Amino acid sequence: MTRGRTRPVEEGLFDLISLITAVDPGPVAGAVPAHVLDPEHQTLLALCRREPLSVAELGSYTDLPVSVVRVLLGDLYDADLISVTRPVPLAELPDERLLRDVINGLRAL
Repeated sequence: MTRGRTRPVEEGLFDLISLITAVDPGPVAGAVPAHVLDPEHQTLLALCRREPLSVAELGSYTDLPVSVVRVLLGDLYDADLISVTRPVPLAELPDERLLRDVINGLRAL
């Protein structure tokens, strides 16, 4: 399935909670025709067409190891057949103390 590859080309792109959505390739140059894709690629695309799914969900629905799913998703990403929404890094989230201060300030009103 992975043709000997153990990692997707773009390392770190597919976190367990990254959301994957199938995109309509349209007349994009270099798009891979559906009949060229392996059955596993087609299954992942079909699942992602219904609704955005996380990498972990895709692994569960396909009964494939997450490492294999990541490699297959890397192929689909390189072919511009999926989009990836990555989680917000913890460093960019607001500080919990700040949020508590805001909540306490609102309660005081």
